[in-house]
This record gives sequence, C-alpha cells and structure tokens, in this order.
Amino acid sequence: MTAAMADAGPVEEFPIDGFLSEPQNRPNQPAKQTMNTTPKIQWLSEPEAHDYPAAESYLNLLYPPSMAAKCVAKLKSTRITKFKAKDIFRASGLSLLGVSNSHVEKDRQKIRSGRQVSPLLLVRAPRHDKVVIADGYHRLCAVYSCDEDAQIPCKIVSPPPLSPSSAR
Repeated sequence: MTAAMADAGPVEEFPIDGFLSEPQNRPNQPAKQTMNTTPKIQWLSEPEAHDYPAAESYLNLLYPPSMAAKCVAKLKSTRITKFKAKDIFRASGLSLLGVSNSHVEKDRQKIRSGRQVSPLLLVRAPRHDKVVIADGYHRLCAVYSCDEDAQIPCKIVSPPPLSPSSAR
C-alpha cells in the first residue's frame, strides 16, 4: 500500500458479484446507524361494524343478494387468520393502488400515526381461482406500500354453493 492510499482513508470492499458489501466497522470509524422506516402496523382484533355492510354491498355486485348475505353472515362468525400482504395481492389478481389514491393515503396516515387498522374481509372465488377482497382493498394497498411481507389479519370464507333458487 502506498502512502497516498493510506491517506485516502478506509476503502469500501466490493464482492465479486458487483454489489457493495456491508460497511465494515473499523476502530477509527463510528458504526453507521440504520433507522427502520417501516411503521409497526397496529390491528384491531375484529373488523369494524361498518366493514360488514360495505363487504355485502360489494359482494352484491358479484353474487346474488342471498348469497352475498350468507357470505357476510359466515364472515361475522369466522375466526381471524393471517396472510402476507403480497400473497393476498397475488391471490386476488388485483393491481396495487398507488399512494396518490386518497383512500390509500388516508390509511397510510392512519398506519404512520399508530392508529389501529381493521382486518380484511375475504371470500374465496374457487370458480375463478381468486380471492375476492370484500372489504379492505385500500387498507391492503396501504399496508403493502409500507411492508409487502406484513402479516395481515383477515377473515376468509368460501361462498355457499350456488343453488338455482339463489340466482338473480
């Protein structure tokens, strides 16, 4: 090592694959502090009361009204389970709404401020190999924008079989 190289200070190391290695702590350098910018998401233990009528309103667009009502009744009585945000997106086939969406931004602010967020209401759609987000799409987008691996509390049910009498 030449004198000029020694005066240049510490040298960053580059592994063979071209990515910067983690900075090495050296005795004459303070350790770099990293700040976790992912907010801790606080969840309600159960969906809010107004989530169920919202879910039924949406499900009425997809199913006959009697079937939508049965799905909501099942959602009310089922237990909470958890899935990763990215897995719910993949199963739903929906696109991620950006933070420019006012509802997503409102939910992001709620998360950042530490307020509790309501669990999602999901319905399996086996004929389409999808999961329907009956309520909570904007919350899902907000959570995903903070942490795609976040475990999201959900209630998920399968719809009752479609009978001829429940057709529109």
